[in-house]
Amino acid sequence: MKQHLKIAGWISVGALAGAMTTVSLQTVARGNMAPLPLEELQQLAAVFGMVKSDYVEPVDEKKLITEAITGMVASLDPHSQYFDKKNFKEFAEGTSGKFVGVGIEISQEDGLIKIVSPIEGSPADRAGLKTNDLITKVDDTPVKGLSLNEAVKRMRGEPKTKVVLTIFRKDESRTFPVTIIREEIKTQSVKAKMIEPGYAWVRVSQFQERTVDDFARKVEELYAQDPKIKGLVLDLRNDPGGLLDAAVALSAAFLPENVTVVTTNGQLEESKFTYKATPQFWRRNTSNDPIGKLTQATGGALKKVPLIVLVNEGSASASEIVAGALQDYKRATLMGSQTFGKGSVQTVRQLGPDTALKITTARYYTPNGRAIQAKGIVPEIMLDETAEGNVFAALRTREADLQKHLSNGKEEEKKDPEREKARDLALKKLEEESKKPVAERRLPEFGSDKDFQLAQALNKLKGLPVKASTTLAERKVEKKEN
Repeated sequence: MKQHLKIAGWISVGALAGAMTTVSLQTVARGNMAPLPLEELQQLAAVFGMVKSDYVEPVDEKKLITEAITGMVASLDPHSQYFDKKNFKEFAEGTSGKFVGVGIEISQEDGLIKIVSPIEGSPADRAGLKTNDLITKVDDTPVKGLSLNEAVKRMRGEPKTKVVLTIFRKDESRTFPVTIIREEIKTQSVKAKMIEPGYAWVRVSQFQERTVDDFARKVEELYAQDPKIKGLVLDLRNDPGGLLDAAVALSAAFLPENVTVVTTNGQLEESKFTYKATPQFWRRNTSNDPIGKLTQATGGALKKVPLIVLVNEGSASASEIVAGALQDYKRATLMGSQTFGKGSVQTVRQLGPDTALKITTARYYTPNGRAIQAKGIVPEIMLDETAEGNVFAALRTREADLQKHLSNGKEEEKKDPEREKARDLALKKLEEESKKPVAERRLPEFGSDKDFQLAQALNKLKGLPVKASTTLAERKVEKKEN
C-alpha cells in the first residue's frame, strides 16, 4: 500500500504538495515507450538555427524555445500546459487557495470593478470596503478598459507592499481613496448555511488544499445549529474542479467506508489506479483526518441524511467525480443540467525550480465504469436556471466544444444542429438582457432566496412538486467505429 499511496499523490493535481517528479530527457523515453525520433529532433534543431541566423531581426533564444515548448504541449489537448516562471506561480496559488493581495471577491460592472464581497478578516475587510463598492483606480491606473484579470494582477503583489484603491460608494455618492497593505490571503472554497429549519445548503466553489478542512468545519457548525438536519443540498454549480484527493475526501464524507470513488486509466502503469473512500487516499499527514472527525462529531449523520447535488455546465473535473460517485451509489439525487465533461487527469511535473509541465496522463471513470470525458454527468432531474427558463445556458462551453478535446475512449459526441440554433437564440437574449439595468439582468446569486434551482432542490427534499425543465435534454454520444 505504501507504493500505492505514492502513486496516488503523483497522479493527483495535488502533486504540488510535494510529490512532483522531475522529468529529464532520459526519463521521457523510459520503460516501454518508443525511442526518441532523432531525425525529427535534428530538424527542430535545424529550424531553430535558421530562425536564429536568418530571421529579419535578432530573436530572443529563450523566448523562442519557450514558445516552441508551449506550442508542442498545447497541441495535445486543452488542459495540457507548459508553465513558465510566472504561470507556475499563478497555478500554485490557485491550487493552494492562497495568494498575496487585498482580499476581495470581484466582478465587472459597466467597465469598473465591483466588490462582490470582502473576504472575512482580510486587509480589504479591515479597511472597511463593502459589497457593491466600485473600484475606479488601482494606484494611478483607471480600471476602465482593463480586463478583470489585468485588474486582479495590479491588486496582487508582494507581502507588506501597499496599493491605493479609489472607491466609488453608490449609496453615499462619494469617491475616496483607500490605502491597503497586501498580505497573504486564504480563500474559502466552502460556504454553508441553514436555508430554513431542518434544511442545510453547502456550496463548494473549488477543490483546493484547504477545501476538506473547510468543508468539515462548516458542516460540523451546521449540525451544531441543528443536530436533526432533515435534508442537505450540496451545491457544485460552476465548480471547475481542482485537487483529486479533495474530491475523494468529500465523496467519502457521504459514502460507506472503503467503496470505490473513482478510477483512472492511462498509458503509464502508475496511471491505472483506484481511489477509495478511506483516509489513506486523502490524508496528508498521520494526525489529520477531518472527514473522520466530522463523521464522529455528527454520529455518522452525514452518511444517511437525504442529499441533493446541484450541478450545471460549469461543474467540471473534481466536482464531476463527486457527482458521479454519489449518483452511482444512489446516495444522492442529482439536479440541474449536464456537467462539463472534463474527465481527464493532469499530472504536474516540475522541470526546474520554477517551471513545470502539466500533462494529461489518464481518464477518470465513475465507480460503475462510466467515462466522464467529453460526456459529463447527467442529473436525474433537469432544471432550468430560472422559473422563466434558461437565459444563457446554451452559450456555456462544455469539454466536447473545445478544440482538440480528448475523446472519452468509448464514444464520441454527436453533432447537434439544434444546439447552434439555441446558441443563436441565447445570443439574441443576451443582447436584450444587456440593455437592462444590471440588477435586473443578472442571474440570482447561488444560495439566495431567489435561487430557483435551490428552491426546487428544497422541494425535492420535502417531497413537494418540482418544476423540472421541459427543454433541457442530455447531449448524446455515439459509439466510435473502429
